[in-house]
Amino acid sequence: MNPVLIKSITPIFAVLLALFAQAVQAERADRDKPVNLESDTVEVNDQTKVSVYQGNVRLTQGTLLITADKLVVTQDDDGFSKSTAYGSPTYFKQKRDAVDELTEGWAQRLDYDAKRDKVEMFTQARIKRGQDEVRGNYIAYDGQTESYRVIGGKEAATEYNPKGRVRAVIQPKRRGGAAAPSDGGLPLKPAEGVGQTQ
Repeated sequence: MNPVLIKSITPIFAVLLALFAQAVQAERADRDKPVNLESDTVEVNDQTKVSVYQGNVRLTQGTLLITADKLVVTQDDDGFSKSTAYGSPTYFKQKRDAVDELTEGWAQRLDYDAKRDKVEMFTQARIKRGQDEVRGNYIAYDGQTESYRVIGGKEAATEYNPKGRVRAVIQPKRRGGAAAPSDGGLPLKPAEGVGQTQ
């Protein structure tokens, strides 16, 4: 595995940092909206404060949508929760704050720790914002330290990326953050297999 820890600001890391920073700037109003959960079955244990939702799980909160095969939610005594979503793949999308743009993500497992403000995505992890995209076997964002980590590995290997290396596609931006207009030349496109949807 080749870890890429994004802390120092080199040009490519600065772009990746901007991609993730904007990806996690979720719609602030979502926090005040009710959480709606649907599933085929649910088991709730009030004593352990663990709820397990299984079968076509769908969680919505404002613009946030998470779909999974299974979702396990654990609440601590202070009211903070940890959740783990499992799927083939698990999917999430959410509108970015004050921008008409969505952030989408896919992984076999997605962990969220509200108390530590940390998101981890495991196995064939991918985050997409507009036409920008990062792929790896593991993607983590720590909201407290504002640090990001992307790790490749054999589990992320595909026909087009047999070594499972970390891949990123970052489109050029105009001043003000909008995508650069096409000048009629060759269109920019991701490397073979990177831009394909699952």
